Amino acid sequence: MNLDDALDTFVIESRELLENMEAALLQIEQSPDDADLINAIFRAAHTIKGSAGLFGQDHLVTFTHSAENVLDQVRGGHLAISGELVAVFLGVCDHIGTLVDCVAEKRPIPEEAQARSVELIQRLKAVSGEATPAPTTTSQLVEHVAPEAACVREGGGEGVETGNWHISLRFNPDVLKNGMDPVSFIRYLGTFGRIVSIVTLTDALPGIAEFDPEDCYLGFEINYETEADKAAIEAAFEFVRDDARIRILPPHSLVDEYLALIQSFPEEDLRLGEILIRCGTLTRHELERALETQTQARDDGADAQRIGEVLVAQNLVQPAVVEAALQKQKQVKENKTGDASLIRVNADKLDEHINLIGELIIASAGINLAAQKSGQPDLLEAASLLNRLVENIRDSALQLRMVQIGATFNKFQRVVRDVSREIGKDIRLEISGADTELDKTVVEKIGDPLTHLVRNSMDHGIEPADVRLAAGKPAHGTLRLNAYHDSGSIVIEVSDDGGGLNKARILAKAIDRGLIKPDQVLTDDEIHGLIFEPGFSTAAQINNLSGRGVGMDVVRRNIIALRGSVEIESEEGIGATMRIRLPLTLAIIDGFLVEVGNSSFVVPLEMVVECVELTEAEIAASQGRDQLDLRGEVLPFIRLRDLFEIDEPARAHNDQRHSTGAEEDLATVLQPVKRENVVVVNYAGHRAGLVVDNLQGEYQTVIRPLGAVFSGLQGISGFTILGTGMVALILDVPGLVKRVARQETQTHPPARALPA
Repeated sequence: MNLDDALDTFVIESRELLENMEAALLQIEQSPDDADLINAIFRAAHTIKGSAGLFGQDHLVTFTHSAENVLDQVRGGHLAISGELVAVFLGVCDHIGTLVDCVAEKRPIPEEAQARSVELIQRLKAVSGEATPAPTTTSQLVEHVAPEAACVREGGGEGVETGNWHISLRFNPDVLKNGMDPVSFIRYLGTFGRIVSIVTLTDALPGIAEFDPEDCYLGFEINYETEADKAAIEAAFEFVRDDARIRILPPHSLVDEYLALIQSFPEEDLRLGEILIRCGTLTRHELERALETQTQARDDGADAQRIGEVLVAQNLVQPAVVEAALQKQKQVKENKTGDASLIRVNADKLDEHINLIGELIIASAGINLAAQKSGQPDLLEAASLLNRLVENIRDSALQLRMVQIGATFNKFQRVVRDVSREIGKDIRLEISGADTELDKTVVEKIGDPLTHLVRNSMDHGIEPADVRLAAGKPAHGTLRLNAYHDSGSIVIEVSDDGGGLNKARILAKAIDRGLIKPDQVLTDDEIHGLIFEPGFSTAAQINNLSGRGVGMDVVRRNIIALRGSVEIESEEGIGATMRIRLPLTLAIIDGFLVEVGNSSFVVPLEMVVECVELTEAEIAASQGRDQLDLRGEVLPFIRLRDLFEIDEPARAHNDQRHSTGAEEDLATVLQPVKRENVVVVNYAGHRAGLVVDNLQGEYQTVIRPLGAVFSGLQGISGFTILGTGMVALILDVPGLVKRVARQETQTHPPARALPA
């Protein structure tokens, strides 16, 4: 076994357990009596401690053990869940993560981390009111010789009747000759637990004539109270293991925990012994001893028992636990037959795979164009089949990069809790749409903008409790995170039920900073957009969270870099919603190819509603305004020829020196009538038209980013390579729709616009 690989597995599993532990801690504050959450927290700490012990991480084991002591009080109902207790354990969770990082980096625990461990242990003692148990002395052991031993359930199986461990020791006669003192091992148990009672067994004592003072004839039955696991108890007898028969039975309360632990294990193909070791009911040494017994029986020609039967026969494991482990094995095997195996793939390899598929799409477009020019039916059919296969490969490859946004949303549970306590507000987080999928690259880059928006909503948006109560609102504020798909984009909403944006204050601040003129008239959207200006802030006081005007401009810049946009809806006294729109993927899209003159453009297909012809009659009816009547609806449009200043195509004509008047009249008659088309697009509920010359149809588009020189170019979000090798520009539909809406607003300003 490669120890480095095992250590890497320990680090990965520990970090996953810490994530589960943090999630449970954040939930338990709202449901303090939820036993499942309490057990989940305990299991996470217990599993990390047990695994750390296998790698000799003593500091991590000791610290986690202290946390386990307090968690056990919670499980036993002796300690109630409180905000202070949850806060301490969130710190414990973070610190365990720091210690695990040290293990991952293979470096010693720094002094700061050791000091932090001591500080947290003291805080744990303070919130639990528990003093460290004093070590058991030899005199105390003598006092416990007389009481009855803890009763062991009949059948050797289900654990002791009390809530303590039961240790049965039978030392070999030669243990003293080998330099071992049995009492010293028993005394050592007192360093990490308490011996409740001990019975000394003298049934092996011989008569006076046969008595050898150098032999050991005593056995011990010990009722032992400890928070340590079975492996730790067995480790106390490490040096006398070959000179004694040791049987360790868990408390009856632990049997149910073992069963729950086994059921909570991930779907891994483990042997029975590995499952029992992982849940803590069996130690590695006990398993090896049972395997030796099984092998010896097979060598002797006897019917070899199954390993589970051997373990039960030796009173090492309870029958119910063995049965649960066997059921877990069966469940895993059944699920394996129906589920595909999962493998970890390096993200760089996946990105390279997507890039190669992009090149394949471009090459496929070239083949399709060549097939169309040739007109050969066989070649056309082969090109069509190739296009379908490439499209299927593209879809499956892009699906590999899709991840749910729920993991990103859940991280804000901790942010909301910590920030709300820091600013003295009671704020609760509600999450919806967590199963919405989008590109992994987008998920990685949206975390920081979302953090800014969440913190600003908590600090600026949600009012203090007294203000809320005076306004007839509940004392606690609500922050909502929501995600959904809309027109080929993903929409992420950060909303709150606070006071909304104060437009009068925003306008006053903008005038004071010279961003607008005092007599300038702005719409609500334009007023709200002022908060994204660099250095803009309306906060009366500067604190650790906000007030310096740094952040919102970065939010918009980062979102625009993802080819997205951010909108604000706000109603004073009711609340505000920050709405982020992002593309589902940054790599490959379905496009709609159009032509204007000799130039080609691509419109994202998800945003295309329909295509209509723009006739001369409709142009005349618009009376010089860029609008048309689309089935009773006014549709504003923008001419791409005018927007990008594309020249009219040169008309072919005869040489004037040789043409006659009759020829010129004939050329005029044969000149094709100029025809324009309108591509109707939709974005965020707003419709607009794009006037083009020709419609080329659907086109698989590999998105290429614009260079730094063209980064400020408006109306264009990227480019792609056509099958001919020519470049086609990808239109920035959100920007164009906003441009059309702005032109309409300037031509017909809304009545509700507020004067500055």
